Amino acid sequence: MNARLVGLAPVADARTRLVVLGSFPGVASLAAGQYYAHPRNQFWPILSALWGLDLRALPYPERLQEMLRHGLGLWDVYAACRREGSLDTAIEQPELNDFAALRRLAPGLQAVAHNGGESARTMRRLQALGLATLRLPSTSPANASWSFERKLAAWREVFAAHGLA
Repeated sequence: MNARLVGLAPVADARTRLVVLGSFPGVASLAAGQYYAHPRNQFWPILSALWGLDLRALPYPERLQEMLRHGLGLWDVYAACRREGSLDTAIEQPELNDFAALRRLAPGLQAVAHNGGESARTMRRLQALGLATLRLPSTSPANASWSFERKLAAWREVFAAHGLA
């Protein structure tokens, strides 16, 4: 059986109005200890386009500070799981993160946006906490059916609705 993997800590603070929730970090992200570390994941390029700032050129801690400055937080729906590789379809025995803790960490949180389908499976749990929930197209390279421009348009709409773009 695959070893139990543990995810990354939440990135949020009192300024956070919107949190993007992924499913669980991929192999590259776990190895780097950084969200969206795979070079073909479009998360950082999308934020860069939305904010007119090349986040990829910044050291990772500065990327996170820019996100927080804009009111954006990051986390995943799963705290731990077993998985071979990086695909969501390979996730086994997932353990949910403590979403109530997210509310305490980000008291001004208005909404969560799920980055893809696996994350969106937990929408009802977040709605039960009184949070607006949205589903965004996945930034993963596995979501090749959506062009960058189409993903960017969907993300821009959600970010604009929450004052982040």
